[in-house]
Amino acid sequence: QVQLVESGGGLVQAGGSLRLSCAASGSIFSINVMGWYRQAPGKQRELVARIISDGSTNYADSVKGRFTISRDNAKNTVLLQMNSLKPEDTAVYYCHGDITQIMGWNRVRGDYWGQGTQVTVSS
Repeated sequence: QVQLVESGGGLVQAGGSLRLSCAASGSIFSINVMGWYRQAPGKQRELVARIISDGSTNYADSVKGRFTISRDNAKNTVLLQMNSLKPEDTAVYYCHGDITQIMGWNRVRGDYWGQGTQVTVSS
């Protein structure tokens, strides 16, 4: 079974920085996409940033120029560097992986989620 384990997050003042890390483990054949979503109270979960297997990236308009997503393929890890944080960035951040898993002779592609990590930005 594939697991995503997040670290980072916490409380920071507006204008500050945080870094989130997400490590994928298990019987991984390939990682197709990894990314970060967030969900604020009373709002739907939204894409923050993602990185595709070819290295291309996508960002929500609200974080462009402030957040940077990167990955370490050797460690199956994705990082989200968050700078110039704003109070509206406050949310639970979830790591997501579109991952192909080894299951015996089979390769099974699926969606996996981390447990979520709280990011709070005070004004």
